[in-house]
Order: sequence, then C-alpha cells, then structure tokens
Amino acid sequence: MPRKLLLPYKSGFSHFRAPRGLHESLAMNAARSGYRVFSANSTAASTELAKKITERLGAELGKSVVYQETNGETRVEIKESVRGQDVFIIQTIPRDVNTAVMELLIMAYALKTSCARNIIGVIPYFPYSKQSKMRKRGSIVCKLLASMLAKAGLTHIITMDLHQKEIQGFFSFPVDNLRASPFLLQYIQEEIPDYRNAVIVAKSPGAAKRAQSYAERLRLGLAVIHGEAQCTEQDMDDGRHSPPMLKNATLHPGLELPLMMAKEKPPITVVGDVGGRIAIIVDDIIDDVESFVAAAEILKERGAYKIFVMATHGLLSADAPRLIEESSIDEVVVTNTVPHEVQKLQCPKIKTVDISLILSEAIRRIHNGESMAYLFRNITVDD
Repeated sequence: MPRKLLLPYKSGFSHFRAPRGLHESLAMNAARSGYRVFSANSTAASTELAKKITERLGAELGKSVVYQETNGETRVEIKESVRGQDVFIIQTIPRDVNTAVMELLIMAYALKTSCARNIIGVIPYFPYSKQSKMRKRGSIVCKLLASMLAKAGLTHIITMDLHQKEIQGFFSFPVDNLRASPFLLQYIQEEIPDYRNAVIVAKSPGAAKRAQSYAERLRLGLAVIHGEAQCTEQDMDDGRHSPPMLKNATLHPGLELPLMMAKEKPPITVVGDVGGRIAIIVDDIIDDVESFVAAAEILKERGAYKIFVMATHGLLSADAPRLIEESSIDEVVVTNTVPHEVQKLQCPKIKTVDISLILSEAIRRIHNGESMAYLFRNITVDD
C-alpha cells in the first residue's frame, strides 16, 4: 500500500515537522529525472518559499537569472536545459505586483520556447483576485490575467485560497486551489492554550460561511458582526444603467417601474455572545487592516478579553503593521504565501505559519500523476 501523507502535522510558529518517511519519499521522487523547479522572483526576500519547497523535495532550485534592466524591463535567462520536462515556476507576489506578474509571464514564455513539456505555475496568492467581478465600467482583470498566463505557456496552476472560488472558471487549463485551513486550525489548537473558550468571528456577513466552517470543526461558537461599513451603493453599481437616466426623461407609455427603497445601513451589532471569550476573526486576505481593527474594537467593547486574526494571505499593505500594533488585536496569524518579513520586524504581533509542505506535496503528486484528493481531505466548500 502507498504511504499516506498526514496533514495537518506538528508545528511551531514558522516551521512544521513532517511525518516519518515523508522527507525520504520526497527526496526519492525528486531524484527522478523529468522535472525542474524554478523561482521567478528577482528579489531575494521573495525566493524564501521556493527554497523551502525545494528543500522538502530534496531538489535544487533551477538555474535561472531574473532581473530588471536599467530601463525597467524584465529579463529572464534560463541557464539549463528543460526540454521535455515538467517545469514548476514558484512565484510569490511581493508589494510590486505588476513586476511579479511580468516575471512570471516572461519566464513561462521562455520555458515554452525552450520546449518544456508542461509548465505549472505555483502561485500561492493569485494577484488581482479581488478584481474578479464587474464594477461600474471597469473590467474583470482577473480573467484577463488568466488569459495572459495561458497565452504565455502555462498548462496548470497550483494556488491557495482563491478570493472567489469561481475564479477557477476563468482558466482554460486545470487549477488546484489548495486550502490553508488545516494549518490555521492546527495553530489554534496548539498555540492558543484555552482555545476551548473561544468563539469564531466573521467580521461581516459575507465571511460567515468561512467562520462557520472553522467553528464546526473546532466545535466552537460563532459570532457575526453586522452593520459594518460596506461599499457605497454607488460603488456597487455595475454600469448597466448607462447612460444615466435623465430627470425629465419620458418613459414608454404604460411602462411604470416600481420605486426602489433606499438602502439604510443598520447600526453595528454583534450577533452572538463574545463576553469573557477569546475572539478569533477568520478571513482569507488581510490587506488594509482598518476593518479588522474596527472589528477588534467592537469585540473588545462586547467583552472579548483576547482577539486573534487568522488569514491565509498577509498582504499587510501601507501602514498596516503600525495600525495592528496600536490596536486591540493581540495576534495576527498568516501563512507565508506572501513575503512579509519587513512587516514582522515592525510589528511583533504578526506570526507566520509555513505551508511549504502542502505545496511541495502537490508538486510531487502532479509530476507523478497521483491523485490530489488526499490534500483536500476534510476540506469543505466554504473554506
């Protein structure tokens, strides 16, 4: 019988201990010829995840050079043969998103012209995933990026916790959307001593399904913050009322449209009891932290004595570290899908969970033609 991979596994703050025999299995498979692993990042801070993945695979990082020329153009040079091989490109997304996207596109195209058999992008945080719906007269940028990746030569993508799961439908090739929830759930169980006295919190009704999934598996209570400031009605306009209706416009005879009642935001309330409890706010992305800070203040007012924020992707843009440090939040736990070492130096409240093992196992299974079902064991649709 094939040896099974045990997930989740024993962890610390920023590293995990693999099950017995896993390292040997990964090393043995990496020794087989037929695949290479490259990093498309031009900055050293963004290649840390790629190094951890190749260490777990027992492989060496592919020889390539990625750099920016003096005029700002991106140049990629592949320094070894990839003809007829499966090539995995690991690309983490730093703050300079557009440069990272161009690095990925150019490297994929370079490998395509070098006759690689399959080109698989390992993109833990998929950029532009928030722009996956039409807003006003804008565009669905995420779909554009999916088309660009296919045109550049990618044949498969491994990613983690897409902002909207429907994004998978934008691609003309397979997409494996892995989940970080087993790692975050294990962190809660092992690093929060009295987590049994906790309640899982959704900072808006839209995040209630994810929070419910966490609460059910941890067998904890659930709370939802309702009335949080949302996008204005004008921002939600998708542009289908174009051109705008004129005040004195004459309607077609006999056409009477019903009057629409104006939307009024209710006062902020917390549905659920958080008094004397640990509040754990869960979400997929933590970028601009104002909404998380506001939620923490509300929970503190309602009697929560400790507040944690758990998210897969810690973008932590702008002055997020300072706001977190000055807020009622006790700890922010994110994975290393996005490099955030600078933010950690600015704010000791930020903790990191390593997810390199599941990415390395996904690479091994795809190359060997094995099923990916085990990596989704006990994973719910709402994660």
